[in-house]
Amino acid sequence: MSKKQKVVVAMSGGVDSSVVAGILAEEGYDLIGITIKTYRYEDVGGNEGNESSCCSLDGINDARTVAMKLGFPHYVLDFSDRFKEEVIDNFVDEYLHGRTPNPCVICNRKIKWEELIKKSISMGADFIATGHYAKVLKNEDNGRYYIARGRDEGKDQSYALWGLTQQSLEKTMFPLGDMTKPESRAYGEERGLIRADKKESFEICFIPDDNYERFLKEQRPWLDSSLAGGEIVAGGEVIGQHRGFPFYTIGQRKGLGVFRPEPVYVTSIDYKNNRIEVGAEDQLYKSELLASNVNMMKYEDCREPMSVDARIRYKDVGGRATIQRLENGKIRVVFEEKRRAITPGQSVVFYEENDVVGGGVIESAG
Repeated sequence: MSKKQKVVVAMSGGVDSSVVAGILAEEGYDLIGITIKTYRYEDVGGNEGNESSCCSLDGINDARTVAMKLGFPHYVLDFSDRFKEEVIDNFVDEYLHGRTPNPCVICNRKIKWEELIKKSISMGADFIATGHYAKVLKNEDNGRYYIARGRDEGKDQSYALWGLTQQSLEKTMFPLGDMTKPESRAYGEERGLIRADKKESFEICFIPDDNYERFLKEQRPWLDSSLAGGEIVAGGEVIGQHRGFPFYTIGQRKGLGVFRPEPVYVTSIDYKNNRIEVGAEDQLYKSELLASNVNMMKYEDCREPMSVDARIRYKDVGGRATIQRLENGKIRVVFEEKRRAITPGQSVVFYEENDVVGGGVIESAG
């Protein structure tokens, strides 16, 4: 590959993207740094200074400082309108339909890739590069690109990247795929690209205080008056009232506001009837699920039964399962052993060893 190819580096001002810029600069690529502004602070509340977020003013300044140090231009692009439409509004809508969404998956596909690639092409770039701990590989048998786990198992981010299209993957570089986080931080510190005390942000970027209930109420002020006081049901018996079904998730035990002789957990959310159902922990275990919004990567399809490891949440270790696409385009996933708290709205991602076969959004469990 020519060392003079132009690469847009997605720069948050954090450790990982700063190190990516350093690596690619040393390898001789022609770089452009871009920081994406995804939302307006006044639109999301909860720490308007937003010191810890990837979209903070400090983050923008840190990214610009790295670009200046390495000698390439840096720009800030405002994608806040598209982000609100594709990510924030979807996030709220999912909760209002009794699901627990994963906004990072949508942001990755729609904003950090599709919008950024569109912009990078207009700037004459050949690739975009990000600081994700993952790899992009190509299946030589069928020519398809796919995501694979990064070398650092503790930082691997392949789970959140299942939605990327073939067109996006073809133009993507992950320079940190073969590095560990300590190696990345050491690289950045040795070259003066990051501060030794630079902290990471773990919350959802547009909810910097990590208070989902506050955020949802501010986005939809009518929630309290319309949904508070709905029924909490156990075995057909009404045992209490809830604060509003969007403030609960499958598997939740704490904060239910009901007192029973044995522990109870949220087992289902009936948004149409504003009802929360609770039950014993064994009721959380299900043997199969239905996934929609499917995106296949390593293989074009799975119309024949395929054996995979399926992960149902970010920190999930995965479980053996058989997947098969149905006539309606959805995928049926049947696990060898029952899985706990399969949650509608979350992602299910299919792996073949370290390779991402594909993924989808959990629609229902049974």
